Amino acid sequence: MQVKNNKCMKYKSKVVKVGPYFLGGGNPVRVQSMCDTDTRDVKATVKQILELEKAGCEIIRVAVPDMAAAKAIGKIKKRIHIPFVADIHFDYKLALECVEQGIDKIRINPGNIGSREKTEAVVKACKAKKIPIRIGVNVGSIEKNLLAKYGPTPKAAVMSALNHVKILEDLNFHDILVSIKFSDVPQMIEGYRLLAKKIKYPLHLGITHAGTAYLGTIKNAIGIGTLLQEGIGATIRVSLTANPVEEIKAGFAILNAAGARKFGPELISCPTCGRTEIDLLGLTKKVEKVLEGVKKPLKVAVMGCVVNGPGEAREADIGIAGGKHAGAIFVKGKILKSVSEDKLLSEFLKELKKLY
Repeated sequence: MQVKNNKCMKYKSKVVKVGPYFLGGGNPVRVQSMCDTDTRDVKATVKQILELEKAGCEIIRVAVPDMAAAKAIGKIKKRIHIPFVADIHFDYKLALECVEQGIDKIRINPGNIGSREKTEAVVKACKAKKIPIRIGVNVGSIEKNLLAKYGPTPKAAVMSALNHVKILEDLNFHDILVSIKFSDVPQMIEGYRLLAKKIKYPLHLGITHAGTAYLGTIKNAIGIGTLLQEGIGATIRVSLTANPVEEIKAGFAILNAAGARKFGPELISCPTCGRTEIDLLGLTKKVEKVLEGVKKPLKVAVMGCVVNGPGEAREADIGIAGGKHAGAIFVKGKILKSVSEDKLLSEFLKELKKLY
């Protein structure tokens, strides 16, 4: 997979290693997801993770609600190939067990797992095995005293995150990542901007409770995309009420569109108008399906007419411009050949294969 780093980097964080990945400090932004399986069901969880790996998932997180789930971590890890993250709340013993099972990262709120001694035990275990900790603050988990003072605001979330960071720093632990998630896009953007002024740890971006694949992707694209343009973000998760595979597809699309990473092909197509005389929608869907198996970062265009097609998409590596029951195949804005509509896709595929 070819990678292009974010050249508009403004937020300079320290680097934290998770599995084989170096996160923050200008390293490539990584896409992660979370299983919706019961972690205690090893077979089902492994099956879903392997499907997510195939879709391009780079880091995977699972819920660890009890000791049975914690003890399943090792069995799952042996059968997957990407960094494995445990999501833990309240019971510090679950974190300790996950460390013993070989987890790659732990997501906790240090403030909700009990006494300082319990937090210190987790930190000591993580430090011994060089396992980083992500402090994850959601709008729904802000401490009561901060809510009373600031309300459910970005400032309250940032204060909560800073308090948790201090707990770890006081224990001389610095392999830290941080997230503060809102379901409201403007609040999410404001929160991360505030946080980026206060700390220099890698930040994990996401919109919590974003919604369905359609609405949720829009919200995440605006929130995550805005921050990526400012160089903020080491990892992202596009939280959706959908198959987790959709989160991965949306995540890579957002990174591509934001210019944070370039990999695989980019498909551009026109919205059609009265000049369109071929089945542009059907053709575009077929081309999109073909491109799913292509890894080279090509720009591919499917345009509705010869009048504007090659000109409007002259930056495309290859494209189609429709005509009357026919079409032209063009490369870098120059028409290569014209063919009938029934042969347009097959001829296009011949030329496309020459480029990868």
